[in-house]
Amino acid sequence: MSSPHELQPNWSNAVAAPDSYRSVFKYAPDKFKHPSPGWVEVFKSEFAMTDADFQQRRLTGDEAVQVERKCALTSEQIEAFAQIVGRDNVATDDYSRAKYGTGKAMDEDMDLRAHVVRGAVDLVLHPRNTQDVIHIVAYCNAARIAITPYGGGSGCVVGNQADRGGVAVVMRTHMNKIVRLDEENQVCHVQPGMMGPDYEGALNRAPELFGAKRAYTCGHFPQSFELASVGGWITALGSGQASTYYGDACDIVQSQEYVTPAGIIKTSDIPASAAGPKVNDILKGNEGTFGILVDVGMKIFRHRPENTQRFAYMYPNWQAAVDASREIVQGEFGKPAVFRISDPEETELGLKLKGFDASWGNSLLQAFGQQRMQRCLGVGTVEGEKGFAVNVKKNVSRIARAHGALPLSGWATKQWEHGRYSDVHMREDMLDFGILIDTLETGVTWDNLMNVHRGVREFVKQRPGTICMTHASHFYPQGTNLYFILIMKPKDHDEFKRFRADVVSKIVELGGSLSHHHGVGRLFAPWMERSLGREQMEVLRALKRHFDPNDIMNPGAIFGPMAG
Repeated sequence: MSSPHELQPNWSNAVAAPDSYRSVFKYAPDKFKHPSPGWVEVFKSEFAMTDADFQQRRLTGDEAVQVERKCALTSEQIEAFAQIVGRDNVATDDYSRAKYGTGKAMDEDMDLRAHVVRGAVDLVLHPRNTQDVIHIVAYCNAARIAITPYGGGSGCVVGNQADRGGVAVVMRTHMNKIVRLDEENQVCHVQPGMMGPDYEGALNRAPELFGAKRAYTCGHFPQSFELASVGGWITALGSGQASTYYGDACDIVQSQEYVTPAGIIKTSDIPASAAGPKVNDILKGNEGTFGILVDVGMKIFRHRPENTQRFAYMYPNWQAAVDASREIVQGEFGKPAVFRISDPEETELGLKLKGFDASWGNSLLQAFGQQRMQRCLGVGTVEGEKGFAVNVKKNVSRIARAHGALPLSGWATKQWEHGRYSDVHMREDMLDFGILIDTLETGVTWDNLMNVHRGVREFVKQRPGTICMTHASHFYPQGTNLYFILIMKPKDHDEFKRFRADVVSKIVELGGSLSHHHGVGRLFAPWMERSLGREQMEVLRALKRHFDPNDIMNPGAIFGPMAG
């Protein structure tokens, strides 16, 4: 028998070739984070793998992309688009057609590894400004050409798969700038193609770049922060890791401007209005099925990095962690920014990967009644004015201790922060050896949390050899979310898809929301009516017919195939 870590797994350290399938499905072609030796031991234990199983990578997708389906547009149509956006902003090559008709869902990753391109567009367009978008939408509506809006391309719900070909409209190439920073009203108007780090960096440098009196922050930091665009945050109803304080993306949006087949629709920056149902809210989360977002007014917040207060606690069990969290967010003394509790399986795996389970600290925890596969880790940060941050942290400590938690200092939170944006890059290493990792997330009310957590986990664990880590990371006075991370080594892709579909059905059956912050796309569209009910779906379909009567806007997303 080989000793632990005797052989280094054959991880790929090569930058994905610019025209390869791998450069399409990889989150970032030139970024890597290989699973640690601890992870390798977990894979061996859970999936009966050996060192030999990690030496031969397969279906790596290193080959050049080839699209079998020919472009369905005429030369006259292609020329018309070139006249709109400029010849340099039109692409017809196979790689571009595949890249901009594909997201980062597990299904898309697996297909591309097998050289299957399901979502190739006919043509890729890079609009330079709003006028270009207006002309593109008008032309496509008249000619019944499908449009797939593309931002950062990090979506994980098959949200921009070009089922009907057509054109991809790529916003991040040119429409990626701050239009106006309104410091008096604390709103920033930004183009949808601006990527998260660029947006946050510009706000942090507001005095230098815009002559502002203060530096600002966007307040929205999803795990995909480095990979997603501002427009993607909004159109897919994203939620950032600091959402408990700043709010979800939908809470941060102040106004929007869309180009739709029915015309341009623009909402106001006025903070409140009683003039009927809020159209601004109706537009959020439409995933490009109503139109193309061209401008968004985002709330911004004063940037006080020096006031961050970190905390971490170990709770004796999941019920205690949940009860304490509910008391904290309902306490009305202010809320943490980052706030996260891990269930026993996620907690134990995290401790094992850090080598903590064999340390003196583990013995100390057990001496204080913190038992294996019962204890639950909670981490968080508080942001804002110094006195506010100190007071919130003090109250968090008081409530945590009252629920039997032991303080761990902010070190555990800093350890979590190290991987908050980089852990996603481990997925490709795992898939190289047939190990799948995927996530399902749901919103729950407090009174149904334990039921959904228990029911979903019991269902998942019926399948032998399935890791199911679960945490809650977005908190509201009325409930929270549950984030299920599934790791498995299925016999084939079909087995995985069937299993995931059954888990989604179980979530809906138990009363959880269909999605909390990943959106719907095509992946969850089949459950939409079952989840929302017929009347709500009819309202959404009526809106779709109004904005997009010819069903050219991201057809298939959210609604599935539209009749007529």
